[in-house]
Amino acid sequence: MRVLLTGIAGFAGSFLAELLVREPEVELHGVVHRHDRRIAHLANRIHLHRGDLRNAVWVGELIEQVRPEYALHLAAWSDVGGSWHHPWTTYELNIQCQLNLLEALRRWQPTCRTLVVSSNEVYGLVQPEDLPIDEETPFRPNSPYGVSKIAQDMMGLQYFHSHRMPIIRARSFNHLGPGQADDFAASAFARQIAEIELGLREPVVRVGNLNAERDFTDVRDVVRAYWLLVRQGEAGLCYNVGSGKPYSIRWLLETLLELSSVQIRVEVDPARLRPSDVPCSYCDNRRLVQATGWRPEIDLRTALRDLLDSWRAQLRKA
Repeated sequence: MRVLLTGIAGFAGSFLAELLVREPEVELHGVVHRHDRRIAHLANRIHLHRGDLRNAVWVGELIEQVRPEYALHLAAWSDVGGSWHHPWTTYELNIQCQLNLLEALRRWQPTCRTLVVSSNEVYGLVQPEDLPIDEETPFRPNSPYGVSKIAQDMMGLQYFHSHRMPIIRARSFNHLGPGQADDFAASAFARQIAEIELGLREPVVRVGNLNAERDFTDVRDVVRAYWLLVRQGEAGLCYNVGSGKPYSIRWLLETLLELSSVQIRVEVDPARLRPSDVPCSYCDNRRLVQATGWRPEIDLRTALRDLLDSWRAQLRKA
């Protein structure tokens, strides 16, 4: 079973690679553009292909060579806040890379079951009456990132309708876990706490809006949902991937602080306040559960502990 995974060295991609190399029937092919630090320990169990998904010729040659039976497209610009500063880069990476991949699959392997990973950010300015968010909730994007993910989502649907390609779309809600970059709230908190514990900064954690509530899931549960969906999801449909429960950013911070024995103050940093924030967002995941039987298996406290421990280990090595 030849499986192609783009973004294999990314946060979610590396955990999906860990899952797939344990599948005895899988021959895993991964696309990596720059660094491969997260998957270096798996190098002898993966067929790595180094290249740029923005290069349509290279992507075509890759698909012609590999002829995957399953493709999971995780390569993307994932920094929502950063998309405000780099909107065109966000559009280019998220739209052009996927277009090149789908065009190559259309030409060389149109029967490949393909998972396009979209985002809860397509729903954007969610209204209280929309909660919990199901797959029919209107799109109200409130960031360049959200617009780019709508384009990816709708492109997947268009290729299903126009070319009858078996494409499934996953609208992933917030996820966290060990190794996450500090562009995201929980990881930013965890890094600051680990630095304080090591005496690398004053005992103050700087935060943005703590009142927002989001749907968080451990990344290891999220990638398990992706693997189930690409095999069991119905082509042409989209599926929300999330816990179905809201957690406040304040709860994430307080839980991380409880996991540390150091006395730490909390201060609001205006630079960390994002525009167009939505008070509450969480999903209705029944379509995913009914299609695959998926349920989250890792509780968030464990996920946060693992995230904090990963920062402690990384900073000790630095």
